Amino acid sequence: MSADGQGRSHWFDDEAGPVVRPYAMTRGRTTSAGQHRLDLIAVVVTEPHADDPEADPSLSPEHVDIVDLCRDAPQSVVELAADLDLPIGVVRVLVGDLVDAELVHVNRPVPPAELPDESILRDVINGLRAL
Repeated sequence: MSADGQGRSHWFDDEAGPVVRPYAMTRGRTTSAGQHRLDLIAVVVTEPHADDPEADPSLSPEHVDIVDLCRDAPQSVVELAADLDLPIGVVRVLVGDLVDAELVHVNRPVPPAELPDESILRDVINGLRAL
């Protein structure tokens, strides 16, 4: 008999089914082996050669879901977290694993310091209008 007195385990939720803690999906890791730093808006793209991720026994169902979601259309890290209903930290670790396995690649956003200054863009637009 469990602590709830009804014979049910406290690891089971009637509505959600069995509860799996996020750290179980990452095997307790908070970072991936390659220490990939993934911004929330970094875009994840499935590699063309990633044909059948389900055949790889080292991949979890969540890894396979990420590869499949990004195959249809590139997804940001935050979109993946929302679609999979997983915490951002878990998605970052899982995507890092997939980058290490060369099943996906990540396009990182351009840092604001590297973006052209707004005044330069205005000068270019004005120069084009003058032509």
